[in-house]
Amino acid sequence: QVQLVESGGGLVQAGGSLRLSCAASGRTISDYAVGWFRQTPGKEREFVAVVSWSGGRTNYADSVKGRFTISRDYAKNMVYLQMNNLKPGDTAVYICATSPQYYEGGKGPYNYWGQGTQVTVSS
Repeated sequence: QVQLVESGGGLVQAGGSLRLSCAASGRTISDYAVGWFRQTPGKEREFVAVVSWSGGRTNYADSVKGRFTISRDYAKNMVYLQMNNLKPGDTAVYICATSPQYYEGGKGPYNYWGQGTQVTVSS
């Protein structure tokens, strides 16, 4: 099993940047995918980005393309989400999750989820 803990959230002004981290512990394997999702009260969970652990393939939601970058660090078992040019609409709880297979658009069979980190963007 894998445990996931997010960090790096906070309050930032519109146009600013944040980098979120997802730390994995427990049993890890090199052929899975790690995705970022975000959740706002009253709305469906929204896919943000995904990266395949070994291959490095990435996929992004249209709403964040050109602004967000997902990456991973093999040695540290870490996945990052660099968020630039943040907008008030990016305000949400950001959650990382793992899937044993890589799919685009957040459709993979995600089996482990973190608790999330709050990102608030002020106008």
